[in-house]
Amino acid sequence: MPTNLESIRELLESRLKDAIRTEGSRESIRIQQVADPVDMTMQAAERELAVHSLDRNAALARQLRAAIVRIHDGTYGLCRECEEEIAPKRLKAIPWAQLCIQCQEAADGQVCQERDFGMPADYREAA
Repeated sequence: MPTNLESIRELLESRLKDAIRTEGSRESIRIQQVADPVDMTMQAAERELAVHSLDRNAALARQLRAAIVRIHDGTYGLCRECEEEIAPKRLKAIPWAQLCIQCQEAADGQVCQERDFGMPADYREAA
């Protein structure tokens, strides 16, 4: 493995360790009974934030693991969708990127449409 890929792998593994570190986060989603309705509302909001943080870290950990696998199997730096090379600037900014910028923009646009209309674009076009 070239030195550059080795340093990228080390960076990804370091980020992975940070992403899977959940000390205190799991404890913050534990439900505690309190009498004051304001305290209950505050705890619910704090739990919601903690759940979002855990979800975000879990998604990042999956992306980091997938990037490490791509380094090992020789597909790192290739777009998962169009199989073209991902721009070095993009990989420098987001070393775990799976898609080139064009495919990422297309994927983001599809997600926005699905969220806005409540159904995948494939179903809307068929209707």
